[in-house]
Amino acid sequence: MKWITRAHVHVDRVACPWLIERFVDSQAEIIFAAESLVDKIAREENAIPFDVEEAELGHQGGDCTFRAILKKYDLTDPVLHKMADIVNAADTGDIKAHPYAAGLEAIARGYSLMFPNDDENLEHQFFVYDALYAALKGERTTTSSAHARQHQGI
Repeated sequence: MKWITRAHVHVDRVACPWLIERFVDSQAEIIFAAESLVDKIAREENAIPFDVEEAELGHQGGDCTFRAILKKYDLTDPVLHKMADIVNAADTGDIKAHPYAAGLEAIARGYSLMFPNDDENLEHQFFVYDALYAALKGERTTTSSAHARQHQGI
């Protein structure tokens, strides 16, 4: 399937393609376009728009697009929901809402400077989201194991 968003990726427009490719559509083709052309190209290419004004898969209230995708595609993995908290804080300007948000924002800025081409940026920055997913999953496993040992009196 084709997916389309605004050019010049930043936090949500990196996190969402990562989420789409890893958990929704492994064959996704991500198209980047000038904001003024997204609707036109979406119609021409039969692409799903995301992280653009008035898109179903866009900001809803105080929630970022990453959360809209989790909801739309009924993704219940608790690790993805932890990631959503971080992405949302970094993307909506509420940096203090999560301790990792400022770091994710800084990383996004750095990657944009290093890789101004959106496709190249995603190619490199997906590793950040893979690593974040692994770290959060590891926290969950460590916490669960400690919790289980505590209840077993170990």
